[in-house]
Amino acid sequence: MQPTDSLSTAVPGAPDPDADQIEWISYVLDDIQDSWTAQFQQAGGTYERAKLILFEQGVNTGGCGFAPSEVGPFYCPADKSVYLDLTFVDDLKEKYNAPGDFALAYVIAHEVGHHVQNLTGVSAAMRKEQQENPKDANELSVRLELQADCLAGVWAHNTYENVVLERGDFEDGLAAAAAVGDDRLQAQAGRPITPATRTHGSSEQRMSWLTTGFETGDPGKCDTFSGDI
Repeated sequence: MQPTDSLSTAVPGAPDPDADQIEWISYVLDDIQDSWTAQFQQAGGTYERAKLILFEQGVNTGGCGFAPSEVGPFYCPADKSVYLDLTFVDDLKEKYNAPGDFALAYVIAHEVGHHVQNLTGVSAAMRKEQQENPKDANELSVRLELQADCLAGVWAHNTYENVVLERGDFEDGLAAAAAVGDDRLQAQAGRPITPATRTHGSSEQRMSWLTTGFETGDPGKCDTFSGDI
């Protein structure tokens, strides 16, 4: 299988060891976006497919400037693209102790979740709210991230029904969600665990919202902007 038009690489002459991984990432990306195409159609809308750019060490984005590897996977709303450093895949296994194919699939689905938020206007509304209420800016960012986790779970639910996921795969995703929770990252870095500095939510919150999306398969259940999180 060749990478689809939605996937490109900034890795010059991607080495052979990466070929199988790139093929798998392409397959997962297509499955995620096919799922959202169906979701949008059911709601009477049209889904615009995101691009996924693979890179190593650093990348010049189309609309968000230069990004080093340290920022991790991210979504750039200005060019509607997801950016993924191939070395992060190794970090999931070795640094964050989250091996398994679905751990990476969850990360990709989370970033595509940000694309869905961009298309539906959620991201723009959140930024407007941040500007009007700067004291709530950090909490709003956390709520946006947790919603992307829930949307990743919605995709996982639909994929599980289509027998693309195997038993135990979802647990890999939960492990990845826990591994990149703000509290765990702060502890690994030797910093005090402080909710006020969180940008993505705690491990427990991330796993909880991923599970909500997975168990319901309903984007409407992913309203992280109302009530407690």
